[in-house]
Amino acid sequence: MADAASGRVPPVMAAQLREHLEAARALEAVLPTLEDVAQRLISSLGAGGRLYTFGNGGSAADAQHLAAELIGRYLRNRRPLPAVALSVDPSVLTCIGNDYGFDDAFARQVEALAEPGDIVAGFTTSGRSANVVAGLAAGRARGATTVAFTGHDPGPAGAQADLVLAVPSATTARTQEMHVLLLHLLSERVDAWVAGEPDPAVPQGGTETT
Repeated sequence: MADAASGRVPPVMAAQLREHLEAARALEAVLPTLEDVAQRLISSLGAGGRLYTFGNGGSAADAQHLAAELIGRYLRNRRPLPAVALSVDPSVLTCIGNDYGFDDAFARQVEALAEPGDIVAGFTTSGRSANVVAGLAAGRARGATTVAFTGHDPGPAGAQADLVLAVPSATTARTQEMHVLLLHLLSERVDAWVAGEPDPAVPQGGTETT
């Protein structure tokens, strides 16, 4: 046990902090894709679309976190945005799990709710969570833009995603920590847009090109 008074820290704590910092630095390579996700989400919300998001365990918490930032706010007072975390209704989840199977827990909800132009985002650190993969596949079939938040190997989830945010880490804890950072950065971009702030990606006095 660490002796706080003497300042001693177990080596595992220092090692995991270094892993966290290394993962955060490596995340810079993912930022261009994150900006693509932000622009797709902004376009969808601007056209009346919705975000549907899901995951298991800690990834369910991350999906709920993203939905909460959009419905509530990130930093600015602004109108609420339509976002739904598909892991929050125990009656729906247990009904689907009992009648069909846990692997269908998200796909059946996506089939019921998602429309063309919506965004369907799944969180899976392994890239292999069967219900997340099925949910993304259902989103693609419905004509939604699909986004996968994964670890270093996107796996089958990546194959069902139009955009993949693959954290360059093989450690579940570090991947989840980076997912929180990514969803916060995404929330910042959307938050600024809905508040009517100038887009920093567009030079002042110029126009955005395609």
